[in-house]
Amino acid sequence: MPHSADWYRRWGKRVLDVGLAFPLLLLAFPVLVVVAALLAIQNRGPWLFRQLRPGLHGQLFTLYKLQTMTTQDAHGHLLPDAQRLPRLGRWIRATSLDELPQLWNVLRGELSLVGPRPLLPEYLPLYSQAQARRHLVLPGLTGWAQINGRNAISWEQKFLYDVWYVDHASFGLDLRILLRTAVRVLGAHGITAPGQATNDRFRGSSSHSTDLSASHDLPPFS
Repeated sequence: MPHSADWYRRWGKRVLDVGLAFPLLLLAFPVLVVVAALLAIQNRGPWLFRQLRPGLHGQLFTLYKLQTMTTQDAHGHLLPDAQRLPRLGRWIRATSLDELPQLWNVLRGELSLVGPRPLLPEYLPLYSQAQARRHLVLPGLTGWAQINGRNAISWEQKFLYDVWYVDHASFGLDLRILLRTAVRVLGAHGITAPGQATNDRFRGSSSHSTDLSASHDLPPFS
């Protein structure tokens, strides 16, 4: 790994995270207040979603998001995702406003702006040895997988992108990912898996021998 990339991973990445996350959080605060109020009305109270997620080396931390899904119907029954996501919630997810509270996670050092997305703790024992390498870096608000399909691609393809990022992280790559993320958010591309309100659960790969280093499966990088 080049010396400059090594320095960036050790120190520069954190400088970039704080340098961007702090002003973004300040700018987003008025929007967060308005959206949180609308969600509080929609959800009859709860507007902030908290969930444990694995971070660096699989260590758990509390992830924050806006609660876009209603918790139950009028009779107190939990509904399928498609029915629990009202129009307001769909719009907030399409614009990625629900992810804004994670800027606080970035400032706390639990997330980076760029890295593999933090998934559910119950997925940890399902990863192959190669797939588990996604936890060798801080998880991120966005990542290589998010700009190459997000929830519209398979789990195996996501992990392929995640591990590729672990091996190629650099200042230039992070800037490219952040810029392409902004474009994809504006276009609301790949928010959900085909035919799903959110995304299918990961149940393990059909083969743990999948070669996640196969660069020919990745889009050309320039």
